[in-house]
Amino acid sequence: MSGDGGWEGQQAHVGHQPPYGGQPQHYPEQSQQPNYGDWGDGQQAAYGQAQQYQQYQQYEQQQYTGQGHQQQYDENGWPTGTHPHVQYPDPSDPHGRQNASYGGEQADHYGTPDAYPPPEPPSRRRAEPEPQTDWDPGPDQGEHAFFAGDDDDDDFDDEPGDRRGRGDRRGRGGKGKGKPKKRRSGCACLVVLLVFGGGIGGVGYFGYQFYKDRFAEAPDFAGDGTSETVPVRVPKGADGYTIGNLLKKAGVVKSVDAFVSASAKHGGDKIQAGAYLLRKQMSAESAVKLMLNPKSQDNLTIAEGWRNARVYSAIDKKLELSSGTTRKVAEKQYKSLGLPSWANSNSDIKDPLEGFLFPGTYPAAKDTKPETVLKEMVSQATANYKKYDLEAKAKDLKLDSPLQVITVASLVQAEGKTNDDYRRMAEVVYNRLNPANPETYGSVQFDSTFNYLKNESNINISESEINRNQDPYNTYTQKGLPPGPIGNPGTDAINSTLNPTDEGWYYFVATDGVSKTEFAKTHDEFLKLKEKFNESVGG
Repeated sequence: MSGDGGWEGQQAHVGHQPPYGGQPQHYPEQSQQPNYGDWGDGQQAAYGQAQQYQQYQQYEQQQYTGQGHQQQYDENGWPTGTHPHVQYPDPSDPHGRQNASYGGEQADHYGTPDAYPPPEPPSRRRAEPEPQTDWDPGPDQGEHAFFAGDDDDDDFDDEPGDRRGRGDRRGRGGKGKGKPKKRRSGCACLVVLLVFGGGIGGVGYFGYQFYKDRFAEAPDFAGDGTSETVPVRVPKGADGYTIGNLLKKAGVVKSVDAFVSASAKHGGDKIQAGAYLLRKQMSAESAVKLMLNPKSQDNLTIAEGWRNARVYSAIDKKLELSSGTTRKVAEKQYKSLGLPSWANSNSDIKDPLEGFLFPGTYPAAKDTKPETVLKEMVSQATANYKKYDLEAKAKDLKLDSPLQVITVASLVQAEGKTNDDYRRMAEVVYNRLNPANPETYGSVQFDSTFNYLKNESNINISESEINRNQDPYNTYTQKGLPPGPIGNPGTDAINSTLNPTDEGWYYFVATDGVSKTEFAKTHDEFLKLKEKFNESVGG
């Protein structure tokens, strides 16, 4: 409780009963002699000091005369001799500052060699407390009140004059005077029963789980699955447990253990990495056998740098659909395929899915719908792009959005041939994007962007043709980046885009017309590389 000195550490307030049913507590600084009910008459000097000298004289006379003094008592147990009534210590005095009491270590005010006072009369001698035990002695031997059926109300059955309070109840074994013994509490028995029963139940539960995990059959579906298909990609080096987790997550099998068991029985170690088209809710045995069947790996592979137009055509061919079917699906359903929120930020973008059909291998059996294949490609692109924290990277590279990062990566992918080319190519883009650069003044001037808008791959483009075209994707006539990606970059191109060189490159030329790319820092160096190109192609 806030504001006090503890639960029992305060002096009792005036008008309040102190703990354990005693009298109101007096403060130590008050020189007030305690009262002990019938044992005193309330006079301070009567028993404490005035009669002590007379008692001492009688006691000395008995000692020196050699007379054996036998104390006499009346019919009520009161002494008939000269010994006065002596007081017990007040339990309410925490510091023991009362005058010396009977039987205590009283100061010898008269300088006598012998201890004073003599032994207390037997009939009034204070009972010694019974020894305490650390075990349950039973109802007849002072058992705890909780098990004996006592409750807190019994603690206040003592008469008002009984100054022993609760402390003496221990010596009395928790039983009131003249009261019959109480029965054991049903609540206590219930608690013991519940604890014991809970322990047995816990052991039984874990025992059952242990048995089920070790000996019972793992949960499994029955049959060959539903009509709903789902693609599953198995990475290189995946073991049975990894594959089982992938299948369970996709809803193909009911448990990993069932698949691992079926894999061990039916040669599942021969399952190859790749993409699989499986059915939902298959038995583990059916899943293993289907994955070992080449038909389940009826896959479509998308190469790095492919434009969407080529991807759509490949899907149509793989699924045996009429030409243009997948493109139409993409145009109508692109919003429902899982694009990230930062895609489609420019209204001049020709294809919202460009740059988001991630290169890789995908399941594409004959009965697969084109939107299923497209959705899986977009999912792979979104998952891979998420790894790079493209929003932060865009700021570091002084780009406006994550979409521009993918756009740069698509340019790097389209123009470069090797990883070294990719990094230098990325630096060329960033250097040219600076409007203050002395070479291009903010124009990217890439042939690949012009070829994209024309949907061709032509390296021989006349200047007159380029200069007449004002399309947003023409980086010769329009400064800055094109509105969106011009293809689907792979991992190497993305990594190079995020880690460009810093060597001062502004130009590059495929001097052999095919795969050998050389870089230059000035326009004069560029013209020399262009001459080498013309010589190689016979121009």
